[in-house]
Formats: sequence, C-alpha cells, structure tokens
Amino acid sequence: MLLKAILVCLLIFIIFNLFRALPIMIKGRTDVRMSRYLGKRVFFSVIVFVLLLIALATGLIEPNPRPY
Repeated sequence: MLLKAILVCLLIFIIFNLFRALPIMIKGRTDVRMSRYLGKRVFFSVIVFVLLLIALATGLIEPNPRPY
C-alpha cells in the first residue's frame, strides 16, 4: 500500500511540474528556465518506471492476467 501511495505522489508531482512549465512555454519568459521543470518531470518519470519494474520483479504488485 505504501508503494502505491508513493507512486501516486510521484505522478502528481510529475503533473505539477508539467503545469509549472506551461506558463513559461506560453509566455516565453527567459528569467526561469523551462528545462528545470521538464527535467524534473523526466527524472521523476524514470523513478516511477524503475519503481514499477522493481515492484513487479519482487512480487509487490502483480500485472493484470491475460484477457483470454
């Protein structure tokens, strides 16, 4: 259960960073670098992916069974 809560928090943080970069993309401001927010998003996306792979390998979560 803790793993799922951590994954949800990371996904919310990823979406938050996307919305932080949105005004910079639209207005074209140069005082704040857009790559800072997008880089955080990519970094946390990789963390989520690695956590999912580790959880699948250790059996903490199980994938859905085949549909047939």
